[in-house]
Amino acid sequence: MIVMPSAISVRLDAEALRALAQLEAMGLSRSEAIRRAILDSAARLQRRAALAAEVAALEADEDDRAEMLDVAATMESMRAAG
Repeated sequence: MIVMPSAISVRLDAEALRALAQLEAMGLSRSEAIRRAILDSAARLQRRAALAAEVAALEADEDDRAEMLDVAATMESMRAAG
């Protein structure tokens, strides 16, 4: 299957225009800079979602929470003894 590129139009504020100018100064075309920004942003959002899911799973894991509390108590007792 061949996917044809799709043209879009965006309105950029002053901050976004400055960032785009910086990327262009590094040798990227406007199109490449915008494509990369979209892909990078999507990847960051996916990583955040994956991390949030991992945190939720750990918080729901009672055995892990008990172990964490045991380790914290052990560390506190070592600090108090030193």
